Amino acid sequence: MNACLNPTARRLVPLWLLLLAWPWLAPNDYVLSLGSTFFIHLLLIASLNLLVGYTGLTSLAHAAFWGLGAYASGMLSVHAGLSPWLGTAAAMLLCALCAALVGLPTLRLSGHYLAMATLGFNAIVSVLLVGLVDWTGGPNGLIGIPAYRLGDWELADAASFYWLGWLLTGAVMLSLCFLEQSRSGRALRAIRSSDVAAACMGISVLRYKIGVFVLASAIAGLAGALFAHQNQFVSPDSFSFSTSILLLVMVAIGGFGSYWGAFLGALLYTALPELIRSFHDVELLILGAAMIVVVGFMPAGLAGLLRRLGGKSGRAS
Repeated sequence: MNACLNPTARRLVPLWLLLLAWPWLAPNDYVLSLGSTFFIHLLLIASLNLLVGYTGLTSLAHAAFWGLGAYASGMLSVHAGLSPWLGTAAAMLLCALCAALVGLPTLRLSGHYLAMATLGFNAIVSVLLVGLVDWTGGPNGLIGIPAYRLGDWELADAASFYWLGWLLTGAVMLSLCFLEQSRSGRALRAIRSSDVAAACMGISVLRYKIGVFVLASAIAGLAGALFAHQNQFVSPDSFSFSTSILLLVMVAIGGFGSYWGAFLGALLYTALPELIRSFHDVELLILGAAMIVVVGFMPAGLAGLLRRLGGKSGRAS
């Protein structure tokens, strides 16, 4: 099997198998549920890294797609009685469709103009989530979202949901690993370096940009559906513009364009609120200081720092 896997996948498989031990290592259900939250955050940050780090598209609407996925699956389950599995598939499809509609006009832009356009979409979604009270519950949120079920087995407890998150996130991360090494992955990196040069090499720049935007948004929709059915409640506060900024910060801290940087960013995004819970008033200050340190001293993020340290230790030995 190893012969069929690229080097990144060969490291991912044993790591993912090690994560199977977490339900037995976690001291209680709350700590175990943090493992499921880590999987959701990994989906978000890895998909945003696909946009920003691999393709060079600055999106400030990732939290909006996360919210669309959560509310779409939640509302279909609560109001229409649809199975959460079908709701999740519909949520991903909705996010992909919205991304295509938003991407067709906006992805012809670049830099600050693209960021402003995606910011506008995030604002529209935030207003709709608050304003459509009969459907979304308004500022109070949507309650009564059912858990996933496999026959008579309800995946509501922390351990059951962990296995589900482990399986789905593992499949997505393995797929992204192969995408990174594929011809399409090389095309995305070429677009990040230069749109003009990529077009001269025969790469359909707009088609690739729309494709990666749709893919990243669909993965964010999956993360949203998992989030909704894990907590069985969602509120607009979780999907605001500030959340999009925080996700972008975590991509930067982990390392733009680094496959393993997404893991580090997701781990930090999951653990940081627990570590600074008693300093909640200065959470943004701590994040801002971390961002300054990364930009000033670790432009390749934590993943780049670990690579340099690994290189130095290898030379020293």
